[in-house]
Amino acid sequence: MNSAVKETFNDRRPTSTPPPPAAAPAPPAPAALAAKVRTLAPTMTRSMQRVAETVVGDPAGCAALTVTGLAERTGTSEATVVRASRLLGYPGYRDLRLALAALAAQQAAGSAPAVTADIAVDDSLIDVVAKLAQEERQCLADTATALDVTQLEAAVAALASARRIDVYGIGASNLVAQDLVQKLLRIGLIAHAHSDPHLAVTNAVQMRARDVAIAITHSGRTTDVIEPLRVAFEHGATTIAITGRPDGEIAACADHILTTSTARESELRPAAMSSRTSQLLVVDCLFIGVAQRTYETAAPALSASYEALAHRHNPRH
Repeated sequence: MNSAVKETFNDRRPTSTPPPPAAAPAPPAPAALAAKVRTLAPTMTRSMQRVAETVVGDPAGCAALTVTGLAERTGTSEATVVRASRLLGYPGYRDLRLALAALAAQQAAGSAPAVTADIAVDDSLIDVVAKLAQEERQCLADTATALDVTQLEAAVAALASARRIDVYGIGASNLVAQDLVQKLLRIGLIAHAHSDPHLAVTNAVQMRARDVAIAITHSGRTTDVIEPLRVAFEHGATTIAITGRPDGEIAACADHILTTSTARESELRPAAMSSRTSQLLVVDCLFIGVAQRTYETAAPALSASYEALAHRHNPRH
């Protein structure tokens, strides 16, 4: 996290004792390895991409290789293999091999689906439906596996007691932002979705402690989303990032990070399309968690909203 921002963070939230050092993040579960590769591949060098794509494409075969063997198979160096392992979240190549062996066993048992083929321009609609359904299932499973429940619980607690909630998203992410806001409004919370970056910043300036700001960005580097989140952070609000890149720029101003997965990007399936599915899963988890915590007020509010709209769904006689 940026040191200047963290100094501001520490100034506004003084503690009597210094916080304990952050624990190193746990390596991704074997089932989440493919999702990790899909997320990080665009930022890797070509040689590291070859390593990452090779191990995901043949986990059983690669699990049997030494670091030298994998380097030879991918036409790279041992140092590149080690760097790729660390970028994927493993302390070293030995840990990656263990994860590959576990992933291969899961795939053999049918509990971890293999990576599906990209949608081709000449695919039949039957094939399109099958491929999309498989990609969506895998994307949801990857997100559920990688989601940090501790971070999720902290985000739910902040939302449940929030005085005001602002959600920032641009493009397809704004659709997800609007979905979350509509859900929160129906259980009686004060929430707003912002797609205009200027309006988002001017509203963020008014945020204080007990307010919550949420930024939704798959890339983790969307300036129009990061800027209002940083302003809200500096003014004392609790900040939450929903992103596919927990190590992106957004992390510098996020108190809580909820990581999403995505299907492989292709010509006919852009990142905005594939990331929306996992973002909606996280949004639904947030909503259900908040509704559970505020059930005594949420349930009557939901009933009232249903009743208010009931006449619009019944035919007039």
